[in-house]
Amino acid sequence: MSANRRRQFRNTISVAVACLFLLQITASCTGAYDLGTVVADMRQAASASGGTSCPQRTRFDISTPGSINRQWSTSLGASPVTILTATQTAPGRANEIQAVIQTSLSVWTNVSGTLLTPTTLGTLRQTSTAAACASSDGLNSICFNQNDPGFALGVLAFTRVVSADTLGERLSSTTAPSTFVGEILDADVMLLPGNAGATFATPAALPSNPNAYDLQSILTHELGHSIGFNHSGERGAMMFPFAPSPGQMTGTRPTAQSPDAPLSDDDRTGLRVLYPDPSDSVHIGTISGRVLPANLLALPISPAGVTGIFPAQVVAVDNATGTVTAAVMAGWSCGDPGPAQFDGTFSLQHLLVGTSQSYQIYAEPLDGPVVLGNVIYNLTSLCRNSSTDPGWPAQFACTAPASAAPFSARMRPGP
Repeated sequence: MSANRRRQFRNTISVAVACLFLLQITASCTGAYDLGTVVADMRQAASASGGTSCPQRTRFDISTPGSINRQWSTSLGASPVTILTATQTAPGRANEIQAVIQTSLSVWTNVSGTLLTPTTLGTLRQTSTAAACASSDGLNSICFNQNDPGFALGVLAFTRVVSADTLGERLSSTTAPSTFVGEILDADVMLLPGNAGATFATPAALPSNPNAYDLQSILTHELGHSIGFNHSGERGAMMFPFAPSPGQMTGTRPTAQSPDAPLSDDDRTGLRVLYPDPSDSVHIGTISGRVLPANLLALPISPAGVTGIFPAQVVAVDNATGTVTAAVMAGWSCGDPGPAQFDGTFSLQHLLVGTSQSYQIYAEPLDGPVVLGNVIYNLTSLCRNSSTDPGWPAQFACTAPASAAPFSARMRPGP
């Protein structure tokens, strides 16, 4: 750390844990998807911060094939055994677990309309180190036998993501510098170790261990966090914050023909927003608008400048199939140089378009079972100020308002 520059890394810990309002449809720009964000360190020069305090999505740099390194620790707890496999030999167990990891990774790298493909991932390596999940090594690791304070009561697994809030950020002298604000520099997945009450089974071992959690489901969810997702309030989504019941798989088991089968359309749409493919010509639709109070006095006591509802989940349902195509968290917009404005804005992006394609839109509060804390883990990912960061420039300061839940809503077209 140099004397004139302070490093800031935004750590995200993900855990598998009555007024009438108007929904006004307008055209606007926002970043409301349930994706990780980070605010650049505006105390630094524009050459380092990028010159904007608008929240930037957290994601990997995928410009170089094979650049997303992956490794997993073969250290497995033995007393009690928490990772259950059908094969009992040490090499067989390792091969079985590695196959599950590979399949879980393939779920996210085989979605049409995205640039996150199998070629963006490096070779999945193994390490015998038990405590391989270190946030400062730039290695994206999976650990099954490492204790961590992140394992609070009820937490089965979590992912710690470290992303850059300035250009040129390094985790250490041996890691590559960040090339953009929001670049993920390290993402480690950890499953609860040493707990007889929470065991995980591979798909091959699950039928004979129905009280275990499906390892493939847990890993697929956590790997979603590792590539930039927050949680989704959509119950059918892979990124729903709560694990399936023991013995059950989230969604449909993947196959060689349908490797992304466990994902919901909401997951796929979010991935297209996070890693868009410029050549995709079918998922190009956008529905934008604002969630506004019928009476401004209905807004909770909150910072000045709040003119819309924060947060709200806005959902697009495919009229033909009745399935949820996308669910975004509404509530804010931002135009360079920022900061974010809490005006109730939402934007459903990368929707399928076509002559017969149509959607129904509705808004709902995050008032349970999914609440604001399940979706955004740290509000400094949207706003920073002198209270969160001493010396923060006043012109780039903002404070996220309190939750407006509960509320009811009706829809009307915009002007």
